[in-house]
Amino acid sequence: MLDPAEQRVLGALLEKELTVPASYPLSLNALRTACNQATSREPVTDYSDAEVEATARALKERGLVRIVWAGKGSRTLKFHQLLSDALDLADDERALLTVLLLRGEQAAGELKTRTERLHGFADRAEVEACLARLAARTPPLAAQLERRAGQQDPRWLHLLGPAPQSVAAAPTAVIDREVVLAGGPAARTAKVRAGYDEVAATYADFMADDLTRKPFDRWLLERIPEEAPGGPLVDVGCGPGHIAAFLADAGAEVTGIDLSEAMIASARAAYPDLTFTVGDYTQLLRPPRDPGWAAIVAWFSLAHLAASELGGVLASLGRTLVPAGWLVMALQVGHEVRQFASWHGHEVDLTFVQHDPRFVRDAVAAAGLVVAEWYVRGPQDERDGSADLLYVLAKRP
Repeated sequence: MLDPAEQRVLGALLEKELTVPASYPLSLNALRTACNQATSREPVTDYSDAEVEATARALKERGLVRIVWAGKGSRTLKFHQLLSDALDLADDERALLTVLLLRGEQAAGELKTRTERLHGFADRAEVEACLARLAARTPPLAAQLERRAGQQDPRWLHLLGPAPQSVAAAPTAVIDREVVLAGGPAARTAKVRAGYDEVAATYADFMADDLTRKPFDRWLLERIPEEAPGGPLVDVGCGPGHIAAFLADAGAEVTGIDLSEAMIASARAAYPDLTFTVGDYTQLLRPPRDPGWAAIVAWFSLAHLAASELGGVLASLGRTLVPAGWLVMALQVGHEVRQFASWHGHEVDLTFVQHDPRFVRDAVAAAGLVVAEWYVRGPQDERDGSADLLYVLAKRP
């Protein structure tokens, strides 16, 4: 799951490897110029050297870029893309993804014209056949958008970043899953923190016996300490700590992290032998004395993310796992965005976003994780509400 800067860097490297092979790999200056060029780029950007280098180094950590010295005795670093190998792209697939990364959604006819220097498609039908092949991948790498009013041909886009709502399987009604970001991410996070601080005591009492009525949840959670590769686990968005306590009883070395100071205070009071920390799971770090987490548990804690955020957050979490480490998620799914002014008897300003199950699974896979198991079940009783529940177990390769 690539953010816009990562898409531009990889797109530029893919293009220049074929169009200017004599000067490839690219120096930092050449890479910045390629990213910011005024032609064949939509949108036109103005990344600095520092931004391009930071993005390239982040991609190196993910195994998508190699950084090499220009030559013996040289201090000039050069950058080489590894995305085409990571995705095992054929020449025609690579050409289409390159142009989609650099110019966004496009019709098949536009793609035929714009890929001429990268690959020679015989006609538009050949382009469409290649796009269909990319869309049929597991996970899919491209998707066809719904035709908008005034458009003669359908447009295509890559799925190396979060898929827009028009691609996801959804009902006809428009669902604004971005409304949580109306005031910006910081304002949303502040509302979430304040809301959970407000309900902390009542919520802790409400959830104290939650797992006793959920045999499926207990079965799944009990497996995590057994199947994780060894090392610490983290419960992100741990709330009052009941999931972390269950995992600890199952034999895990577990840490709980939550935005809400009041929730963490409740967790520490209820489970004084466990470690709980105030923090933002979207900026999760690796454990201090280990190379990564053996498992990350996100148990109904992704409910306040917009569709555009989900993929990036999952990719960020996945990078803190050790190889063969697990990401285990549970969340409500469906086609509603529900806003609460009152919750558990307290005044709050909280918005809960339901995502489509397929969109969630595709986002997990696009984040570089292998979906090993997934389950959807209906609500068990009135405490579950009316939404279906999705459980995903994914492993870092």
